[in-house]
Amino acid sequence: MIWNWQQPDWPTFQWDQVRLEAAEKQFLVNGGVFVGTVRHLGTEERDQLTIEAMSTEAVTTSEIEGEILDRASVQSSIRKQLDWLRPNDGCGQRSEELLR
Repeated sequence: MIWNWQQPDWPTFQWDQVRLEAAEKQFLVNGGVFVGTVRHLGTEERDQLTIEAMSTEAVTTSEIEGEILDRASVQSSIRKQLDWLRPNDGCGQRSEELLR
């Protein structure tokens, strides 16, 4: 897969609405299922899900930029920034810098 900016007709962005409709509908249904599921989680589980989502975004974004981060260190940094630290939770300085 190539990036949008690598397409030969960039920056003229075109799409086939018919091809996207089914995917969009499924995305909306899945989003509703996700929201409904999260409402039934306890605070600790919801917090962990938040940490997982945020760390996945940070690690993936860094990989795109060519930098590989330690997921546990990123999660620890996120907990620190949110004041959700666990005992013996150490985070790397580089992870903290990237989260700022």
